[in-house]
Amino acid sequence: MRDNRGRKMAPTHVLRCCQRGLAWIPVIFIALVVCWSYYAYVVELCIFVYLIFFHLSFIMFVWSYWKTIFTKPANPSKEFCLPKAEKERYEKEERPESQQEILWRAATSLPLYTRTGAGAIRYCDRCQVIKPDRCHHCSACDMCVLKMDHHCPWVNNCVGFSNYKFFILFLAYSLLYCLFIAATVLQYFIKFWTNELPDTHAKFHVLFLFFVAAMFCISILSLFSYHLWLVGKNRSTIEAFRAPVFRTGSDKNGFSLGFRKNIAQVFGDQKKYWLLPVFTSQGDGLTFPTRLVNVDAEQATVTLHPEPNKR
Repeated sequence: MRDNRGRKMAPTHVLRCCQRGLAWIPVIFIALVVCWSYYAYVVELCIFVYLIFFHLSFIMFVWSYWKTIFTKPANPSKEFCLPKAEKERYEKEERPESQQEILWRAATSLPLYTRTGAGAIRYCDRCQVIKPDRCHHCSACDMCVLKMDHHCPWVNNCVGFSNYKFFILFLAYSLLYCLFIAATVLQYFIKFWTNELPDTHAKFHVLFLFFVAAMFCISILSLFSYHLWLVGKNRSTIEAFRAPVFRTGSDKNGFSLGFRKNIAQVFGDQKKYWLLPVFTSQGDGLTFPTRLVNVDAEQATVTLHPEPNKR
């Protein structure tokens, strides 16, 4: 029996290793494109007047991209795990109603505002934790991620509470980087088509540099605009497609606190850090202020992020 299990486990392990390796292909592709664009612009074109702004946008783009990739997704804390005795009872219990009773008892001391569509406690059988508000299980990362937005193959990471600001800045600086290249290379691109450009191998870099920059500009602009809209509404991509369910029912604007406060939720209170890829988001990712806190009598028992001079 052990030999059979070992034979079954070996292909599974190899498959997972292959999947993890293949997941880095989009990241490697982006890295190669960025390295080539740097060579083509700095070495082949070498437009000295533009190099200062080019390097500034390049550094901020790479910095934010790096932070988005290598910032580990935040996970639920131990307080959201079932106690050992309750966990054993939950696993032995076959009836969903009895399992929910166990979860309800365990969740009484937790600041949970959201429910499943059927009004039940949100529980992850895979991670064996009660899901905090806005937390979802990522099948690609195989973990529950706090305030999960989506899993992005271009960064080979899950975008959520811990790196959402970095992701927004990555989109912003990559758009700025591509726009700057397209705008400054445009004059040479026109000369290429009018045969005014010297016949050297650099002209092919000019041709492809403009096309690649313009192509990425179009795709990034739409994605960046969409996520700015999400930030203004205080929604994640998941919540935009499926409204969160509260005790009072589903509400797509349940976490919206007003435009300015919604921005501060992601970028923080100190505006001087907004454009830097350093973590300044408000809260701990486990609990979030909700505009329904004063509507639902049960929610009013828990105070989250109290504002100054208010009770």
